[in-house]
Amino acid sequence: MPFDELLAKLKSFPAPLFAPDKTKDASLSDSIASLYLHPAIEALLHLMNHDLPSAHFLVRHMQSPPAYEGMYVHGILHRIEGDFNNTRAWYSDVGEWEGFSRFWGSVDAAGEEGGQKMPRQRSAREFLDHVEKCAKSGVEDEDVESLRSKSRAELENLLDWCVKRFGKDMHKDATKIWVQPSEEISKIGEEQVSGSGGPRKF
Repeated sequence: MPFDELLAKLKSFPAPLFAPDKTKDASLSDSIASLYLHPAIEALLHLMNHDLPSAHFLVRHMQSPPAYEGMYVHGILHRIEGDFNNTRAWYSDVGEWEGFSRFWGSVDAAGEEGGQKMPRQRSAREFLDHVEKCAKSGVEDEDVESLRSKSRAELENLLDWCVKRFGKDMHKDATKIWVQPSEEISKIGEEQVSGSGGPRKF
């Protein structure tokens, strides 16, 4: 399936806001992967298909600079998953990166508060707080639709940046794009495997 046709199909789905019960269209997973797009683009398309495991498989290889686009996708993934403190940490790490600030605005705060990493833009902080509140309440109201619209805009804004930056060319050897995780990320990964950092959902 050509990229533009696939993207149009994915845009017809509701934007992911809360953890999905299942992939929207499992048959599209192969269609997405077979395009051999830049891993950040592929991961975003999987997220638009509500396929978190496929997206996570890709972004776990892009968790440190200079792969800021992969780090940002990782943050969005955890937002959808409902791991909001993890999201706040990723958003803090990419807060000064152009692909993040062009959507959320200029930095207006430090990236940490009370020992917890926080987004450096108030608009991003408020958005995450609002999504978390709605996720915990379990109530679907008019606010949810507004948040879902913002979620779609965030995904599509980053996708647009990535397509302009990396194009739609084939990347059959994605290992050339992978980056070594930083010491901080490696430590967190070890804690998650050992259980001391809390269980992962996938």
